[in-house]
Amino acid sequence: MEIKNLYESFTEATLLGKKLLAILLDPDKFELANTASFLRNLPTDTSHIFVGGSTVLAGATENLVRNIKLYTSRPVLIFPGDFTQITDSADGLLFLSLLSGRNPEYLIGQQVKAISRLRASSLEVIATGYILIDGGRESAVAQVTATSPMSQENIQQIVDTAKAGVLMGAKLIYLEAGSGAAIPVSATIISEVKKEVEVPLIVGGGIRSEEEKHTAYEAGADMVVMGTVYELND
Repeated sequence: MEIKNLYESFTEATLLGKKLLAILLDPDKFELANTASFLRNLPTDTSHIFVGGSTVLAGATENLVRNIKLYTSRPVLIFPGDFTQITDSADGLLFLSLLSGRNPEYLIGQQVKAISRLRASSLEVIATGYILIDGGRESAVAQVTATSPMSQENIQQIVDTAKAGVLMGAKLIYLEAGSGAAIPVSATIISEVKKEVEVPLIVGGGIRSEEEKHTAYEAGADMVVMGTVYELND
């Protein structure tokens, strides 16, 4: 199946009020032999597959993406921890800038390093403002990037950061509590950010149940990102 422009599909879904669900797979934690059965057991509302992790062995992302593409027509996007995870085998790339941190390596450094790989790439590249929010547990993102997450108490600062990202050109805003977060991004934060930004809003980290997923949707998330919780529940 030919995949139409990914960003257009995001914005179209947002305008129509259609909620999206992405399942995130970490190449370093996923057994390739389980790919077919895992994809068969995904919930029917899964719209996208994200692939990436804070630290990934060389070649592991490409191997996983190629394997996924054998068994599903769902679009596969790279959600990279660094530029080495970029592979043309995917359909798209979330071109992340860590807006919540002040480490220049993840604000612009990694992005510059990625250009040599992207110059002749067929990937659809989507500028994404990435905001790490305290999920009650130190995340791998915080460790790798040497940045601190934003407190869930400081709602206005989170809103202002998201708005600044949009004004700087981000086409998506991604609110992330971190993989394995004890506390998901609050409904209040999601709602307040959604009031300020017109671009599609992605929310992930610590969302483990249908109830938590629908809470995020109702608060204003256009896409929810979940990990391997469905595999565990099937």
